[in-house]
Amino acid sequence: MDRNLLLAMALSIGILLGWNVLFPPPKTPTVQTTETSASDTPAKSPSDVALPSASSTSGQAPAVINQDLINSVSREQAVRSTPRLEIDSNRLHGSISLKGARIDDLTLSTYKETLDSNSPPVTLLSPSGSPKSYFAEFGWIGGGEGVSPSAESLWQASGGPLRPGNPVTLTWKGTTGLNFERKISLDDGYMFTIEDSVQNQGNSPVSLTPYALVSRTGKPKVTQLFVLHEGLLGVLGGSLKEVDYSDLMDDGAKGMVEEKSTGGWIGITDVYWLAAVIPDQNTPINARFMHHSQGGLDRFQTDYVAESAVSVAPGGSAAFTHRFFGGAKEVRLLDNIEAKLGVQNFDLAIDFGWFYFLTKPFFYAIDWLYSILGNFGLAIMALTVLIKLAFFPLANKSYKSMSQMKALQPEMVKLRERFGEDRTKLNQEMMALYKEKKVNPASGCLPILIQIPVFFALYKVLIVTIEMRHAPFFGWIQDLSAPDPTSVFNLFGLLPYDPSVFIPGGFNIGAWALAMGLTMFFQQRLNPQPTDPVQAKIFAFMPIIFTFLLASFAAGLVIYWTWNNLLSIAQQALIMKRQGVPIGRRAHARAEAAKKSSSD
Repeated sequence: MDRNLLLAMALSIGILLGWNVLFPPPKTPTVQTTETSASDTPAKSPSDVALPSASSTSGQAPAVINQDLINSVSREQAVRSTPRLEIDSNRLHGSISLKGARIDDLTLSTYKETLDSNSPPVTLLSPSGSPKSYFAEFGWIGGGEGVSPSAESLWQASGGPLRPGNPVTLTWKGTTGLNFERKISLDDGYMFTIEDSVQNQGNSPVSLTPYALVSRTGKPKVTQLFVLHEGLLGVLGGSLKEVDYSDLMDDGAKGMVEEKSTGGWIGITDVYWLAAVIPDQNTPINARFMHHSQGGLDRFQTDYVAESAVSVAPGGSAAFTHRFFGGAKEVRLLDNIEAKLGVQNFDLAIDFGWFYFLTKPFFYAIDWLYSILGNFGLAIMALTVLIKLAFFPLANKSYKSMSQMKALQPEMVKLRERFGEDRTKLNQEMMALYKEKKVNPASGCLPILIQIPVFFALYKVLIVTIEMRHAPFFGWIQDLSAPDPTSVFNLFGLLPYDPSVFIPGGFNIGAWALAMGLTMFFQQRLNPQPTDPVQAKIFAFMPIIFTFLLASFAAGLVIYWTWNNLLSIAQQALIMKRQGVPIGRRAHARAEAAKKSSSD
């Protein structure tokens, strides 16, 4: 039993230690906005030149690259530099540039950058020419120079402001009789619908191909978590494609990944925010993930172009509908988009990971409990109780076996004293004892093994779902997705200094991590103690090791582990009492008596 239990615990420590080293939890998250401070603002910013041009017949979407470098301006100046059409809804505000008809100015009204009450709302998109520009563009390829609109074309607007239930219409006339119209509507969330149409009033047929793109200048700061994807992504050909910023940057001169698909979607994601373009789901497309660097600035782009061009005869017309999502990756919102609009696997924009089959149901369970309890921390604790109830028969059997093992502790001590030098004989006698008393030593490992996938799935829920972002618990825990802000090194705030200044890497042990370590220590005291002195010392250090390992994890996860320990202690103590197994001082006195009897 000692060997099996030690193996299970070693496996748990190995996984947690490896997880913590390879995938270090982020510090208290700050929003990755599209603006930078004055000190971070580059001296130059790229102008936008379409290569190939929007009027070309190359069959590729315009590649917005750093062709020329000009003096950059602030985001506010860039917004004011072009005529605009206002966007105003409960969730979004910003504007559409009438130059190029780009959606390039979006702020998320209901999300703040930090917990500070005076914090500004999250900025998602910014215009070209400003630091960290980030925008979506739509249009037609082909027809020749001046035939179809480009990034420099000035559109005329009617209606506005753009809000749910109040669409707007943009128009642009070409030089050869082509009239372009764009109707843009916005739903109650973050989904724009772009209905592009063209009428040919000229004398010759024209071949046009619809395209859409998302362009981002500069590599944003990412969390560095290998379990969390931030970068370019999409569902193409029915499967999720994820491309890291660094992958494209390391790809040398090519810097491009190409895919074919029917429908799907493609875009760029942060932890909580997404900008994605979506074609008609029945249209075959050619999609690309791209990177280009010039003058020390990086430009990332995702785009698609319809696989087949549309021929517009004189007097004829053509139309194509794009959609653009620019906003927060709320789980239920993405699910509704997938269900109502038929967008393929749109929920995969949230990186639920390998444990998707657990992680997403866990989120829905926590969200349902939140609707009842009004607090995500309480919802996590309630889910822990439900999980305990689901595995109650299995855990009960395991704790019963562990209680029986603890009752056998004095006899096992005697066997070890008697056959300590003869490992083969000792194992034979111990197995005979287990068989005689009908005890399964391996069943004591089950609670630990059950807890591991639950731990990982809950970890994912806390770090990837925006619903957990800035979700408070009670007291000092104001963000369940961030580490406990208190520190044992300043007596939990009693001493007037910030311990992160003196501790390398800002390492910290908060009150909840300390509580978790203490509950683990008390739970360990209920378990049968290893008779091998080396194993006993290893087990004695485990609460300390786990305290340090979990200290930098999300507070919600540490609360879960602490609460789970308390429930396990109560369940195990009750079973031990029913089995007549001594607890606490009685157990210690009995063990000491067994050792004394063995030595005599």
